[in-house]
Amino acid sequence: MSKNQISFNISERKILLRVVDIGFVLAVLFALSTYFHFDYFTISNENWSWVVVLVLYISLFGTVFEIYDLQKSSTFQSTLPNVFMTAMVVVAFYLLTPLFTPFLPDKRIQIFFFFLGILGGLLVWRAIYITLISSPRFYKNVLLIGEPTHIDEIVSSFRDVDPNYKIVGFINCEPDNTVLPKLVKAYKAADLKNIIEENNVTEVIVATYNSELITTDLYQDLMDLLHQGFAIKEYAQAFEEMTYRIPVHYLGKDFYRYFPFNRNNQNKLYLFQRWILDMVFAFIGCFTGVLVLPFVLLGNLIGNRGPLFYSQQRVGEHGKLFSIIKFRTMVVDAEKHGAVWASKNDARVTTFGRFLRRSRLDEIPQCLNILKGDMSLIGPRPERPKFVKELAAVIPFYEARHMIKPGITGWAQVKVRYGDSVEDSLMKLQYDLFYIKRRSFFLDLNVIVKTISTVIFFRGQ
Repeated sequence: MSKNQISFNISERKILLRVVDIGFVLAVLFALSTYFHFDYFTISNENWSWVVVLVLYISLFGTVFEIYDLQKSSTFQSTLPNVFMTAMVVVAFYLLTPLFTPFLPDKRIQIFFFFLGILGGLLVWRAIYITLISSPRFYKNVLLIGEPTHIDEIVSSFRDVDPNYKIVGFINCEPDNTVLPKLVKAYKAADLKNIIEENNVTEVIVATYNSELITTDLYQDLMDLLHQGFAIKEYAQAFEEMTYRIPVHYLGKDFYRYFPFNRNNQNKLYLFQRWILDMVFAFIGCFTGVLVLPFVLLGNLIGNRGPLFYSQQRVGEHGKLFSIIKFRTMVVDAEKHGAVWASKNDARVTTFGRFLRRSRLDEIPQCLNILKGDMSLIGPRPERPKFVKELAAVIPFYEARHMIKPGITGWAQVKVRYGDSVEDSLMKLQYDLFYIKRRSFFLDLNVIVKTISTVIFFRGQ
């Protein structure tokens, strides 16, 4: 096997992007201050706090504007506007916090140099990253082992999340199956070691439902690779690590191996921190609701012409029903023929209602649901009883999302753009179960930051 293949995992590339971003920005600003008499931002023992604040702002707003999204970071067209927005907002916030950062300079041109320094540092590193790290030289070549049925779906899932993850083919564990996948080439089990050698494969993923399909010879070959230190992963484990969701459609009777839902669900300190976060957000949300209420009331009178609020039964924690409260965004008789799925560009949504949805102002009254204890800030979105019954009948483990309180925002909401079908509900469930399994302070923080990004880019409804 080749020892010259270089590849980075998803987490390694994200860390690389963040760390080198900071290094390049500080290097450019240091060069400006040294060679061009730029003295607004200088690096010294006396003003180390300036550096800390700048690093925090770049990391925070870089996340909000998605400059650390691997798909967007792989091309100039997608990363350039996000980098530009990040640089602008970082400079604006840096100027607005003079207690922790330098006061405004006498020469305003220095602010412009400061902006160019940050923008230039980010762009130079991104050019290097796209040219080198995102090139085929750094691709991770992967070989699958499994049945043909789900291979195309697996390949698509991995390709969507990581552009540098190249699946070179798969070992067909069902040689009698004539329905072969379209996205990758099928190989025989006897060719395993030759395929790895010829394609510089660095990782093997076993994605078979039935372990009995792994023949004795194939098993021995895998053991030999393992003894040589070769990376061999089980599909569900690799899928969860890469996509940040759980492949519920792949799990069988041994599902309990993948659902250790006991990490923070019984952690009193974490649950108390969650309660504090919920209460703070709910009170701030109610205060904000009072401030925007005159504007929403006026818009409702002109554009909606009907009741300001609407309530609807939803399924909450442990299947308990509760009434969700929102600003009305649809026409008054939207469901005169019964409950139906909301769809993208739904004709029942009014013009003002569409604005409320895109700005997320329609969600503000749900702060009352948080105060009542029916909801939390972060969790799976609550669904209607009729749809829960229908989805639970066709999607395995669907009702497992009711293990915790539903939320105003959630991991599925910031990862999936929009959903109005069973397939979309399956995708959201995978993210919801990942959140329930892995929820923590840092994952909650990640959801909040990505929610801000979702609102800024007006995603979803």
